[in-house]
Amino acid sequence: MRTYKIAAIPADGIGPEVIDAGSEVLSVLAQRAGDVRFDVTSFDWGSDYYKKHGIMMPEDGLEQLKLFDAIYFGAVGAPDVPDHITLWGLRLPICQGFDQYANVRPTKIIPGVTSPLRGVEVGDLDWVIVRENSEGEYSGHGGRAHKGMPEEVGTEVSIFTRVGVTRIMRYAFKLAQSRPRKFLTVVTKSNAQRFGMVMWDEIAAEVAQEFPDVTWDKMLVDAMTVRMVKNPKSLDTIVATNLHADILSDLAGALAGSLGVAPTANIDPERRFPSMFEPIHGSAFDITGKGIANPVATFWTASQMLDHLGEADASARLMRAVEKVCADGIVTPDVGGTATTQEVTDAVCDAIRGDNT
Repeated sequence: MRTYKIAAIPADGIGPEVIDAGSEVLSVLAQRAGDVRFDVTSFDWGSDYYKKHGIMMPEDGLEQLKLFDAIYFGAVGAPDVPDHITLWGLRLPICQGFDQYANVRPTKIIPGVTSPLRGVEVGDLDWVIVRENSEGEYSGHGGRAHKGMPEEVGTEVSIFTRVGVTRIMRYAFKLAQSRPRKFLTVVTKSNAQRFGMVMWDEIAAEVAQEFPDVTWDKMLVDAMTVRMVKNPKSLDTIVATNLHADILSDLAGALAGSLGVAPTANIDPERRFPSMFEPIHGSAFDITGKGIANPVATFWTASQMLDHLGEADASARLMRAVEKVCADGIVTPDVGGTATTQEVTDAVCDAIRGDNT
């Protein structure tokens, strides 16, 4: 029996709803496999915890999480707590504290989910966006001076290191190498940002020499948005900076039909620390408690977690179930359906039980 310790952090908004759904699916997967067990421990950290304690998580939070094999994260953000407090108080300390420098966001059109792009069908849009997740525009360096005065100044310093850029570039090339097309697009803004971005371009060319079987090209981020919309078939694996990939992956999720189906993995490729898996959609307080949150992104990110843990069969079984349920039209309102979160979850669980592959 293989046992994995999973730290669940449902956090805010619809986070608890979708993490509950994901935990239910993990339990059914374990029953179906028969030789695996997921020991899920839930942590009540988030905005409600902040309102009670003045911090988003305990000071020894990272030490507590080190004991786990993976982290299953819901969403962070609340209307009555400033966004920079929720983000820098919980999610980013985990990402940076555990050096989860590769943020991996697959995107594809799932059967039964319609892309807003005209004439684009299942298989026409199948991407993986690799986001540098530890430095760049979200390095957290900068400050404000003369607050409230006419001469007030705010600085936000982007930091790019040779170590940081090289390792994310190497990760992206390896990922592209593992995919059928062996094709990578490197995204920068080196025409206007002539220091860090030019270094990004130069390191991409250096790392490319290590992967002669991978074809690659380069795009400026503004032109990339046009290419994603007008020629999605021309893309496969994509690597970009922390800020650029953050924006592009939201666009990718929308082009695939809904952010409700978009997953994320925050990976420590060296496996020194637990990696963290989360849906991309955010806390969505406008639908919190209505029972209509789309759990598909949370299921897909559970599939990523299973792959990371070495449970490829369970991962594939889960994605087959998700695609079957969506193809059958059992989907939530954000993608044009009428199903509730629980109805989608129940259908996915039934599909897992009935999968004889």
